[in-house]
Amino acid sequence: MPVSPEIAATIIDPKAYADGRIDPVFAQLRREAPVARVEAEGYAPFWIVTRHADIMEVERRNEDFLSGLLPVTLTSSVAQEKAAASDFPVPRTLIQVDGMEHLALRRLTQAWFMPQNLRNLEPRIRELARTSVARMAASGGECDFARDIALLYPLRVIMEILGVPEPDEPLMLKLTQEIFGGEDNELNRAGTDVDAEGASEGIRAAMMEFVTYFAAMIADRKANPRDDMASLVANGEIDGKPLGFAEVVGYYLITATAGHDTTSNTTAAAMWAMAERPELFGALKADPSLIPAHVEESIRWATSVKHFMRGVAHDTEIAGQKIAKGDWVMLSYHSGNRDETVFDKPFEYDIYRSPNKHVAFGHGPHVCIGQHLGRMEMRILWEELLPRLESVELAGTPSYSNSTFVSGPKHVPIRFKMN
Repeated sequence: MPVSPEIAATIIDPKAYADGRIDPVFAQLRREAPVARVEAEGYAPFWIVTRHADIMEVERRNEDFLSGLLPVTLTSSVAQEKAAASDFPVPRTLIQVDGMEHLALRRLTQAWFMPQNLRNLEPRIRELARTSVARMAASGGECDFARDIALLYPLRVIMEILGVPEPDEPLMLKLTQEIFGGEDNELNRAGTDVDAEGASEGIRAAMMEFVTYFAAMIADRKANPRDDMASLVANGEIDGKPLGFAEVVGYYLITATAGHDTTSNTTAAAMWAMAERPELFGALKADPSLIPAHVEESIRWATSVKHFMRGVAHDTEIAGQKIAKGDWVMLSYHSGNRDETVFDKPFEYDIYRSPNKHVAFGHGPHVCIGQHLGRMEMRILWEELLPRLESVELAGTPSYSNSTFVSGPKHVPIRFKMN
């Protein structure tokens, strides 16, 4: 039996992820139907997996649950039909391929994101963090931390790594917000409320603009290679053959978007947590060794990537539930990170949580390649900011972006004092 129409409507409603209505729905599903069929108007039927253990199992079984078989994010039926009929060159990213192709693509840049190599980037990232702290100090004691600090700092880091010139960062930010905020009236391309079809159209237009920009970048890096990731990928080979245009653009796209927006969301959520919890702020001020735990809990708390979808390769089961070949499966990381059987008091922000085995970065072969970079960026920012921050409190009501896919705080107004 599918879930009720009310539950189905909530699962596909981007506003439910912003206003908290999704949490009791997921809690009910974890208790009563952890692998449940969803039949929602405008979407192909899909299964939703809400328990932590089941999500991890599906992620491990990469041969059974594929990323390249069906859309990897929740996409309306109309949007799928339009995409299938279009001759637009669709980028192929790491999150959309499987098996040996995924492994080969991942190996191209994996060394860039290993902890031992990231240490070489730490001095420059610390400079960028200090610049952000100085900008905050100059803001007069109030700012929207999400927009003014958290959004811009990770953007500069990842654009330097990729090789995008600083004057082009506003365009990169605009297009990223339009893609991940396609369902949000402040962030999407239309600047107003849109339905699922309208959101998909805006996302598609932003993607086309990204592809046009990156096509020029690919040509430049082939002709004039530099010491950046763009050059490495543009001139990359797999089995002695150059990467295709779709694969290179896909690499640029996933780096330029997911490479900063997820970290931005998590950083903003961490400040929100501190600003409304004086005891948390006091603990971090008194003991900076707690910063890594603060980072880890903020990652769980924010769970910036709410879900990924998988296609079923053949008839199988998840937690005893029979799933047919060709079915579509949603892995709800947001729900998994609130699983009461894994996390004690999961709706509390607790930097003393140990272990903290969240699934915010995924699990298995598709675990986020940039997870170590994200952790390092956040750690460095708090190491630079906390010693100068004397007090902080909310100066208004924070708010989340509306999205079923990638979302986090879009506004965190704070009042603070700095030395």
